[in-house]
Amino acid sequence: MSTPSVLVVGCGDVGGRLARQMLADGWSVSGLRRNVGALPEGVGAIAADLEQRQVPAAWPAASPDYLVYCVAASQHDEAGYRSAYVEGLRNVLAWLAERGQAPRRLLFVSSSSVFAQQGGEWIDETAETAPQEYSGRVMLEAERLALDSGIPASVVRLTGIYGPGREWLLSQVRQGYRVTEEPPLYGNRIHAEDAAGLLAFLLRADHQGRVLDDCYIGVDDAPAPLAEVVGWLREYMGVTEWSEQQRVRRTGSKRCSNARARALGWAPTYPSYREGYAAILEGQKP
Repeated sequence: MSTPSVLVVGCGDVGGRLARQMLADGWSVSGLRRNVGALPEGVGAIAADLEQRQVPAAWPAASPDYLVYCVAASQHDEAGYRSAYVEGLRNVLAWLAERGQAPRRLLFVSSSSVFAQQGGEWIDETAETAPQEYSGRVMLEAERLALDSGIPASVVRLTGIYGPGREWLLSQVRQGYRVTEEPPLYGNRIHAEDAAGLLAFLLRADHQGRVLDDCYIGVDDAPAPLAEVVGWLREYMGVTEWSEQQRVRRTGSKRCSNARARALGWAPTYPSYREGYAAILEGQKP
């Protein structure tokens, strides 16, 4: 059997972690991004701007077996989201069509922002998607573009990604971050390595001939109230001071289930925020 190949479009933090995992499995990996100097060693470089219409000069001559669309918007407004997720994907699909290429499967990395539930309820992939914010609306549009592309596709709705370099909450807790306890504000998280691990697991499963669903939620085993997470981090880091004001960046409250991914055989390395944040903090020690 020939070596399977994957093209990671948007080979940044999560995409780069995915690339390293697939290289370790013996796959052939190409990565597309503006700055190819930041690609992991061993990844075939494709320098490109997703806003361009013409096929990138380094685009592979042979169709990749798999394509993972894993970009991050560089501009955080509706225009920036539309450019990154909808128009960028549209251009990539056009490049494939122009070269007559058809990957075996497309994985589109989406977001749990497509869900608007706010009552702390448990939700899964079948839950209603009625986002109030532009981010969720644009993501749903991009998801539909992927699913209607003519290429077998699965969307992976990642929840709040954290990990080395993604430490906003840690810095806030060090400053005495104070959040309300009632009603509980549930949040959902996945460590960046587990986010990449889920994508890698789905690629391997499809390559093994297993049937994939068209949607998966990427989340750890333990959605938790923000006040609980903050309290645990304060104790772990030895923070004793509180800020004078309560601050909350968001209003959504829901508990996302990973039962569908687990039923396929995936399990997170960091099953809750405790293991994930402990690993980050231990890694910061001199």
